[in-house]
Amino acid sequence: MPKSPKNSTTWFDLIYSDKSLNLNLYIWSMSAMDFRIKDFEEYQETYAQSIDAPEEFWAGIADQFDWRKKWDRVLDWNFAEPRVKWYIGGKMNITENCLDRHVRTDPDKIAIMWEPNDPGEDDIIYTYAQLLAEVNKTANMLKKLGVEKGDRVCIYLPMVPELAFSVLACARIGAIHSVVFAGFSARSLADRIIDGGCKMVITSDELLRGPKTISLKNIVDEALVECPTVERCIVFRRTGGPVNMNAIDTWWHDAIKGMSEHCEAEEMDSEDTLFILYTSGSTGKPKGVLHTCGGYMVYTAYSFKNVFQYKEGDVYWCTADVGWITGHSYIIYGPLLCGATNVMYEGTPVYPDAGRVWDIVDKYNVNIFYTAPTAIRALEACDIKHVRSRSLESLETLGTVGEPINEEAWEWYHREVGHENCPIVDTWWQTETGGILISPLPGATALKPGSATKPLFGIQPAIVDGEGNVLDGATEGNLVILDSWPGQMRTVYGDHQRFVDTYFSTFEGTYFTGDGARRDEDGYYWITGRVDDVLIVSGHNLGTAELESALVLHEAVA
Repeated sequence: MPKSPKNSTTWFDLIYSDKSLNLNLYIWSMSAMDFRIKDFEEYQETYAQSIDAPEEFWAGIADQFDWRKKWDRVLDWNFAEPRVKWYIGGKMNITENCLDRHVRTDPDKIAIMWEPNDPGEDDIIYTYAQLLAEVNKTANMLKKLGVEKGDRVCIYLPMVPELAFSVLACARIGAIHSVVFAGFSARSLADRIIDGGCKMVITSDELLRGPKTISLKNIVDEALVECPTVERCIVFRRTGGPVNMNAIDTWWHDAIKGMSEHCEAEEMDSEDTLFILYTSGSTGKPKGVLHTCGGYMVYTAYSFKNVFQYKEGDVYWCTADVGWITGHSYIIYGPLLCGATNVMYEGTPVYPDAGRVWDIVDKYNVNIFYTAPTAIRALEACDIKHVRSRSLESLETLGTVGEPINEEAWEWYHREVGHENCPIVDTWWQTETGGILISPLPGATALKPGSATKPLFGIQPAIVDGEGNVLDGATEGNLVILDSWPGQMRTVYGDHQRFVDTYFSTFEGTYFTGDGARRDEDGYYWITGRVDDVLIVSGHNLGTAELESALVLHEAVA
């Protein structure tokens, strides 16, 4: 079970103000925590190594995983096409690294602690051995119902354990999962099923979200009218609410009955497709962001371990939904690859009241808490008693994801949630990047509220002007990445030209993130928002992050 809370005062040393920057810099002592990167000097040394010899660096990281056949070449990268491949010729299965290798060493270690929407309902805890058994049963169910390697499976489920089982089961047998957030409409669901040519849909009768009950099966039925490729639909019974079962429908509990707890993992090439995840972008038509097995495995695990400085015994909770890339990389794959103990929550942060999220932190003695600035601002707007009446003493590291966090919300998060004892990792990344690219490292990076700070190892960000000229020093412009990294997307599913046009045509020889950024005199990056969401006022470009930061300065705005 999760460890007991620590006395955090032993490892928080000081908060100091650097007047030359006119900003508060928050520094943490290393005295009582076992961090992978112990200080900024070590960060600088490791970063330099990763940039000077990237193939040797990433080969060393990949050596820590189980491969059925080691790669022949680390990297094949061509900006002109563009084409990227990592660990060429390597053979593996990501689920053997997420599950089997941990079961061999510590089968009773807790993998997932599931917290249901309603606080009166029983939680469920899965050890790594139990999780592997459930994944294997689900994989055998999919195979029995006709799913084969390379088939696309659409997963449209609430945040229940069966969602994790389904994702990992697809990866186990070489099927390509396409998770669709269970808040999307029938039209959005149909668009994604059609574009992916999905053979199967996995859904549930209903979804519980706070006080609401939503019929997912009815939404699926409406969507499937336009989806001729779908041959089977598996329906998980979450609530027992009434649904119409059609000819292609099968109840999960009936289909999984009698399935073996053993399923041999399919051998996958490093560059075989692992999943498609759709992101709408600014053009409306969803883009099927495609990630492959080997590079994504290496990068998500390494970024998880470093950004959160995860150590044995920590309890980690990311509040995202698996329907987003954050849930893929930092609820399922990243934590499980690192053998982490992970909280998975079905409901909303404010149900039945705004203390629920903090109750969960205390219940499971969460050490690492990762959430969105939107959630932080929503909780900040509620009565402060909901936070101050909870202990939260187990917390050691806080994180934010999804958008830049404004300084006022950062300060509230640090003061009220972290009790001024917890470093905050403000992470910048995208669906397309697969994992975090710019972020502080707890204990190693001096923090500035609102800044994503420094790039992770192997990541070469740059700021360019409108003509693509690289800008040096303290400056502002368009954020690009100059070189490849293992976790980057490989293409837009079924439309490689769109991949080229969207990410590699705007500024030749770079990956264009679509975001604007500012770099200060210390080399810290400040994300200013999407460059296609900019107002030009009196010659100044104002991004969404800057406008939000200005609005929330008013005491009435959270």
